[in-house]
Amino acid sequence: MDHVTHIINNTQWKGTAERHGTVYNPATGEISATVDFATAVEVDLAVQAAASAFATWGTTSISRRTEIMFRFRELLSARRAEVAQRVSAEHGKVLNDALGEVSRGIEVVEFACGIGQLIKGEFSENVSTGIDSYSIRQPLGVVAGITPFNFPAMVPMWMFPVAIACGNTFILKPSEKDPSTAVFLAGLLKEAGLPDGVFNVIHGDQMAVEAILDHPGIAAVSFVGSTAVAHAIYERSARAGKRVQALGGAKNHMIVMPDADMDIVADAAVNAGYGSAGERCMAISVLVAVGAAGDLIVEKIRERVANLKVAPATDPAADMGPLITREHRDRVASYLDSGVKEGAVLAIDGRLHQIDGDPGGYWLGPSLFDNVMPQMEIYRNEIFGPVLSMLRVADLDEALALIKSNPYGNGAAIFTNDGATARRFQTEAEAGMIGINLPIPVPVSYYSFGGWNQSLFGDLHIYGPDGVRFYTRAKAVTARWTGISHTQTLNFPTNS
Repeated sequence: MDHVTHIINNTQWKGTAERHGTVYNPATGEISATVDFATAVEVDLAVQAAASAFATWGTTSISRRTEIMFRFRELLSARRAEVAQRVSAEHGKVLNDALGEVSRGIEVVEFACGIGQLIKGEFSENVSTGIDSYSIRQPLGVVAGITPFNFPAMVPMWMFPVAIACGNTFILKPSEKDPSTAVFLAGLLKEAGLPDGVFNVIHGDQMAVEAILDHPGIAAVSFVGSTAVAHAIYERSARAGKRVQALGGAKNHMIVMPDADMDIVADAAVNAGYGSAGERCMAISVLVAVGAAGDLIVEKIRERVANLKVAPATDPAADMGPLITREHRDRVASYLDSGVKEGAVLAIDGRLHQIDGDPGGYWLGPSLFDNVMPQMEIYRNEIFGPVLSMLRVADLDEALALIKSNPYGNGAAIFTNDGATARRFQTEAEAGMIGINLPIPVPVSYYSFGGWNQSLFGDLHIYGPDGVRFYTRAKAVTARWTGISHTQTLNFPTNS
């Protein structure tokens, strides 16, 4: 059995307290590892190491930082299969899905390799006689990231490559449910030549998170997780004077217009609804059928779901794996009963799907509700599992009103062959990321990821240009080197 420890100052660090967690293989239900849980003592040690490293890393040349980031990118690319296997083993997602996650993380590393262009300031000569003005962007210091179980490779790489390239030092608190990937990434960074203390990994539960939020030596916190926790982290971090971006939950709608190609729609709904067992913040969880589109969608999804293979990631033919824990699997499955009690039609019951895996695993097949109403719990709550809910509406106005009235605003998609309809949707849909004829509109690395409403707490989105702005602060400089006199005046300075 593996034992996962903290990484402080590029060294494995066993916790000082006898607190630890258990890591399970979701495909079998067996224990695969134990993981040390941090207290405020370990968090403080990590902050000390990061603060000490920042004294030199913050002034390290951009070319040196870029060189290390390029090396990390090459190591990560060469060993992406190994990273993906670790993700699959602890999370349960199938290998191709895990490989896709790693690839999207590599894209952000590649973006960070261009930090020399991204961090440039501005310069204005002779704003007044003999006086120049310019701006520079400087790192914040020690920053932290708290990341979820569903993307143990990609979401941390949404944060630390940009933060480190900007000159900050970083403390990562990954999910305790699948912690090994973070330790592996730390090893690759060390191999790439990253100095001791620049990247640290602290494992744990709520105690570790609270220690990070309260520590005065941490300047900024990035978080991805549920809305309730995101809101709490935003408030607590802000009270402590930290810069914070906290990405919360989602209820992503996919609008289907009657003129759409229903085969394309069904493929997209299955891919985006059931991929990674629905454990994605950008998963499509709500289908909105406009007009007569609904009946065709149900039948076409039923045909495709019947052919999906639910099996462990070790099976190369697997389409979908287990859920992350037994408790989460049972919570998701409970919505199948509650949805029926509320009056929805359970068109596909995932509990009846054939499972080609160990009966001890945390399995639940793809499910589909039809005739869902907005007041139902299966619509209002983020289920975070392989459960699609379909609502039927008369027109686009009604579909847009659904999105507007929903408290979340992560992503929204529309499928249509009419350009005017698509253009109206992208303008009026109240969500931070919009898909047109594609269901999961996660931006490429040189844009930024973030939702609206209760899907994001904070002013700046994650990675991309907003990531550079989040991990740096601007400083304006006004300088004069000519025409300096000894004239004394108490007047407010003006330009001339």
